[in-house]
Amino acid sequence: MSPTITDPAVCTASSPAVPPPVRRLTGIKPTGPLHLGNYLGAIRPMVEAQTDPATGATHGVVAVVDLHALTVEHRPHEVRALTLEQATVLLAVGVDPRRTTLFVQSQVPEHTELHYLLECTTGYGEAQRMIQFKQKADGQRHVRLSLLTYPVLMTADILLHDTDEVPVGDDQRQHLELARGVAERFNNRYGDTFTVPRGVNPPFAARIMDLADPAVKMEKSAADGAGVIYLLDPPDAVRRKVKRAVTDSDGEVCYDPDRKPGVSNLMEILAACTGADPRQTGHGITSYGQLKSAVAEAVIDTLAPLQRRHRALAREPGQVQEVLAAGAANARERAGATVARARRAIGLL
Repeated sequence: MSPTITDPAVCTASSPAVPPPVRRLTGIKPTGPLHLGNYLGAIRPMVEAQTDPATGATHGVVAVVDLHALTVEHRPHEVRALTLEQATVLLAVGVDPRRTTLFVQSQVPEHTELHYLLECTTGYGEAQRMIQFKQKADGQRHVRLSLLTYPVLMTADILLHDTDEVPVGDDQRQHLELARGVAERFNNRYGDTFTVPRGVNPPFAARIMDLADPAVKMEKSAADGAGVIYLLDPPDAVRRKVKRAVTDSDGEVCYDPDRKPGVSNLMEILAACTGADPRQTGHGITSYGQLKSAVAEAVIDTLAPLQRRHRALAREPGQVQEVLAAGAANARERAGATVARARRAIGLL
């Protein structure tokens, strides 16, 4: 009997193609404690993408971007403390170092080297037009040059890791477009060097607003934090902040962001914590007091598991630092290759 010969071409044709991994980058700036808006809008989707089969083969890259914290007045010891705290919180939330490269930006020096190379292909007018630069520089007597150029550093953060996708809210969309424009210009002038990233945006809870002022986004660096729910806030603090949340005077519980921004913000928070549609969360709720009670308890239930894990990790800071060191070493492998490509392309030895 003749041996059976398998045709390699037939085997190849019948095997399903394995899609290349999608690289998704998220940067977290240590300018204040992480809050509910950070979690619902960026961190939780990032964690879910590690294991959600619907996302395909996704590789996460998460950087605590401490260099960005130096663009404004800061206390050095607070930057160091917040950097470690944020890394600890990210691990407590569920960032898995086996699936996601977690590191501190300043521990990967290729970020600053690529930053300079990209400054050599970015126009002054492009940087000056950034809305956040205008907002943060307004009224300051001493504006740091780094505040003008940090969108180019952000571009380096993205392009350095061959990033395919960047979760982005409306306030950062202009910066992503700068990154795309710089990557395309560099590739056109000097040869194919960078992956051109695309933005992704979750449909709800991408912009959780301040409870005390629903016209502005919840921010880590809010002056008094009265309308900000921090991820490590104890239950009593959560209840107090939600109870004081701004609503309106008509008492109607309905989802209408234009006419009822405060009430709609509470409904978005409730929806994001319970997995519902914000337009449906008002069913059965007849008063603002009832809505606020439901929101507070949903937030407390959402934060409780990560707070337990954070307490355990905080007792072992050396373990967190080991994860960060391993993440930086891993990140430098790809980053070094990207910088080498950029150096050759732009004309350096």
